Amino acid sequence: MQTNETSFLCTLCGYIHKGAAPPDSCPVCGATSELFEIQDESKSSNQETAASQWICTVCGYIHSGPTPPETCPVCGVGSDQFKPYTQDASPDSQALQNLSIVILGAGIAGISAAESIRGAAPAAKITIVSNEPGLPYFRLSLTRYLAGEIASNELYIHPEQWYRDNNIELRAAELTGLDPEQKQLTLNQEDILTYDRLILAMGTHAFIPPIPGAELENVTPLRSLRDADFILDQIRPGLRCVIIGGGVLGLEAAGSLAKHDVNVTVLEGFSWLMSQQLNRAGGDFLADHIKKLGISIRTYARISSIEGAKQVNSVVLENGDHIPADLVIISAGVRPNTSVPLQANLTVNRGVIVDDYLRTNSEDIFAAGDLSEHRGVCYGLWTPAQLQGKIAGLNAVGGQMEFSGIPRSNGLKVLNFDLFSIGKVNPDGADHMTFEDRENSHYRYFVFRDAQLVGAVLMGDTSLAASVKRLIETKASCADILNDNPDAGKIAAFIKAG
Repeated sequence: MQTNETSFLCTLCGYIHKGAAPPDSCPVCGATSELFEIQDESKSSNQETAASQWICTVCGYIHSGPTPPETCPVCGVGSDQFKPYTQDASPDSQALQNLSIVILGAGIAGISAAESIRGAAPAAKITIVSNEPGLPYFRLSLTRYLAGEIASNELYIHPEQWYRDNNIELRAAELTGLDPEQKQLTLNQEDILTYDRLILAMGTHAFIPPIPGAELENVTPLRSLRDADFILDQIRPGLRCVIIGGGVLGLEAAGSLAKHDVNVTVLEGFSWLMSQQLNRAGGDFLADHIKKLGISIRTYARISSIEGAKQVNSVVLENGDHIPADLVIISAGVRPNTSVPLQANLTVNRGVIVDDYLRTNSEDIFAAGDLSEHRGVCYGLWTPAQLQGKIAGLNAVGGQMEFSGIPRSNGLKVLNFDLFSIGKVNPDGADHMTFEDRENSHYRYFVFRDAQLVGAVLMGDTSLAASVKRLIETKASCADILNDNPDAGKIAAFIKAG
């Protein structure tokens, strides 16, 4: 008996939707329907019982069936990136099934690790420790919650029953110590928790620059559900809010508050918005749109201090300008939570350094997500965190899956503006070729190196996002179009044609 199942992959965050058509918007990141890529798999229930398994060498996804899928439903690579996957039935492998595994962190990396472990080792003991109470939630969706697009219960990654059904223990506690030799964790200064394998997925914390006055009331980051609830409590029409930082989070926060008739000013120290994800022309194009929403933007804005008696009343720039503020949101980036790993003699640079198996310098400790540093890269993005969590979970129970890195991709929520950015968008060498075009409604920008697409920006129209992402990840040759004196329009047509 054949069962046909259609899946749609969100090319921004990796969420997989099953149904007859993609959703109007991604329930995780808010991406519109054109950013979903169809994934068709026909499976036989009789075949699956005795089917071989295939592992995606990029993200660790395991596919059951006589042949690998045409494309990976998680990361989108082709069938040539799959290899046969078998689990050793030896006593040593069986012993791995009964391990006690502790996951520190309940973000998408930690939960993805738990999902992988439970799928590969049904008898393993899994404990997830988080420093936040309540159910694990999609941090990626906090700005959508702030905008009123979703309710608080729609933030949860899984309902409470899922953890009970999968025999996963959730503990709310603060990590205060780690002893790799004794395989012990200290929680809340006194509680001892032992483990056989440990997965570090504690993520990052908001970076608060040493600005005088940053400790005043109504000055806050936006990093947690608690932060979002605090901001919502302050909202009223006419509230004056200054957001320090013109990156993705700062702009999404600005868009969220503008929906509540808040007077918002964004201060960006760089010369254009989203400088890590956009080129100069793209940043200027985005700024034009944001200003139409009633949001004020100041670039080259250097902060001197935040002023107020007890509660903030203004932000002072180095040029002497005073910007009135009843609320200040600091969105100046994040820093990995490396304090305890560093004290435990794990190798730390910007993040906890891991190898291609996501293993730290301590054999039984893995790290995944925003906390980890792989080949010199701290991704700080949802999709890599999800993939790393899956791989770390599999490897913690005896797998040998490699993480080889993926291009960074970004989008924007809340601002009613379609944006997709991936790869290298600010090339620093003469060996790169760039093509761009700008119209009233859209902007497109493509970067090539050695006849391969290595970066792209799509704004206003993101219908090419899935094809662009696949072209970059598969490192396909674009020599044919590049040898034909192309412009951005011809390149877009080439990408659309596949």
